[in-house]
Order: sequence, then structure tokens, then C-alpha cells
Amino acid sequence: MSPRIRPFQQPTTPQPTAPKASIHPSVFDAMPDSGFVREAQLVSSPKRPGAAVPLPFSAPTLWRKVRAKTFPAPVKLSERVTAFNVGEVRAWMAAQAAA
Repeated sequence: MSPRIRPFQQPTTPQPTAPKASIHPSVFDAMPDSGFVREAQLVSSPKRPGAAVPLPFSAPTLWRKVRAKTFPAPVKLSERVTAFNVGEVRAWMAAQAAA
């Protein structure tokens, strides 16, 4: 009888994951009021279910609030970059907590 030959199998190693495009609330708290954050760093997304974000609603809700003028409007930093001022977002969050 001949011994059974098994094909060689490469060992499996976990693939490195890309860094998440979110800001942890403690980092948001440490940012200066003059800083800017983008939409993906403010609200949750189904694409990033475990990301820690400072606002408890989705991107469509954020833009509805901006359109209704109940949330601070973003600033165009360049042709393709729109961001929210951290100080204005903090002031809005404080006003919501006080209400």
C-alpha cells in the first residue's frame, strides 16, 4: 500500500483591513472648534455598522435637517469636498441636549 498524498495547502492568514473612515467620539471631542468633519465622520452608515459616530441618525436625515435649516450648513472646502464646522456641530448638539 502506498501512503496517501495530500495536496499542499497554504496557511491561512487574516487579511489586513483598511482603516475605518470614522471619527471616534473622543477624537471628535478633542478636535478644535475651528476644525472640519465630513458627513461620513458624523453619522452612521450601513457600510460601516460598527463605526463610532457622534450623531445618532443617518446621512439622509442629516441632509433633511440641513435643508430644513435645523442643522448647521456645511462648507465647501473645494469642488468635491464638503465638510461641517466642528464648533457649529458641537453648539447644535449642546442645544439639542438642553431642549
